[in-house]
Amino acid sequence: MSTIVRALAGATLAVAFATTTLPSQQVVDTTFVPRLRGAPTYVRGKGPVVLIDQAHNNFHTASGGYAPFRKLLEADGFVVRPNAARFDSASLGAARVLVIANAVSAQNRARDTWRLPSHSAFDAAEIASVASWVRRGGSLLLIADHMPFAGAADSLASALGVYFANGFAVPATAGKRPGEIVFRRGGGLVRHIITDGRSALERVDSVVSFTGSAFRLGVSVPDAAPLMRLPAGTRMRMPIVAWEFSDSTPEFRGDDMLQGAVFRLGAGRIGVFGEAAMFSAQVTGPERSPMGMNAPYAAGNPQFVLNTLHWLARSLAAR
Repeated sequence: MSTIVRALAGATLAVAFATTTLPSQQVVDTTFVPRLRGAPTYVRGKGPVVLIDQAHNNFHTASGGYAPFRKLLEADGFVVRPNAARFDSASLGAARVLVIANAVSAQNRARDTWRLPSHSAFDAAEIASVASWVRRGGSLLLIADHMPFAGAADSLASALGVYFANGFAVPATAGKRPGEIVFRRGGGLVRHIITDGRSALERVDSVVSFTGSAFRLGVSVPDAAPLMRLPAGTRMRMPIVAWEFSDSTPEFRGDDMLQGAVFRLGAGRIGVFGEAAMFSAQVTGPERSPMGMNAPYAAGNPQFVLNTLHWLARSLAAR
């Protein structure tokens, strides 16, 4: 039985990881045009500064996989800049929001090294700098997808009270497309100011993620607000090599683990997510199927992304 493109056996693992989900066939949708539901939040070029990290071998950068994310934020008036420097007080000083999406260590940078162990993308000094910056009032959006990205982010996340499972979140039943996980209001998408928005125009009733990882919150963040709770029967599959599965691949139930949450740390704010494509717009496979904010079945994703950034930038009411 093939270990890479195979059907996950069993009633609770009825999801096929087809070749269309492999990252080698996943490219940015250069035709994506953001469409706001209402007027921009900020005067163009005058909004809060958002830094998108690209100093840690990031799979997604402002000019690469997260170009659609950047376009959406700029349409809403945010000022988006790439970060090419190590994290310290100087590099973080001008930012309102720091975005880290799928950072990975140099040891796991090449796709043929996406295997255990997943080394930390950040050293101890950088972790301390980010935590201190947040406590003083900065806002962090930390996004870590399936392994090795969840493992690469775990040292930073655990310093903030978040604990990633460095694997693949597999829903119990298949969605319309392999790996799709739908979070609906009352069914995994938790009510919060982020899902309610500032008006009926900004209300979000569903979001879609595309496989990804999952995490739990530690006792040090008792007031955290879960946003995306995985459905019952979700399995966390923990392969040695990314995308290689067999009957002996370790797994455990991921019921009630999270793919999205927000909380405060000192004077700052943190958003943590276990899936990256939902914040971008990509196409996959020979059919160039949309995946992310460009997917017609994920129409709530762009507003959810904006609402999350509004909360981090403090243009949503405190909650």
